[in-house]
Amino acid sequence: MAYVLAVTWTAKAGNEEAVHDLLRQLGDASRQEPGVINYVTHVDPENPREFFIYEMYHDADGLEAHQQTEHFQELVLKRAIPLLEARVRRYFVDF
Repeated sequence: MAYVLAVTWTAKAGNEEAVHDLLRQLGDASRQEPGVINYVTHVDPENPREFFIYEMYHDADGLEAHQQTEHFQELVLKRAIPLLEARVRRYFVDF
């Protein structure tokens, strides 16, 4: 059963480029993880402060492993979150 996480980030004004760069790094590293099926990052073309991340894992353990990686800890928790105005996460499973 695939496990999906749909995430929306809204960057604080003036932090768009920094968040974009962090997401590029995060996507490159995350796609190398064995538990990841797909990891795609997007930016709203009409609102460059808003980002959408589509993450698909083989199972919930894959997501848990992702959140424990060095790149997640550094790029998301330490560097990106302080630059964000909002972070919304929604979980889905296939049926």
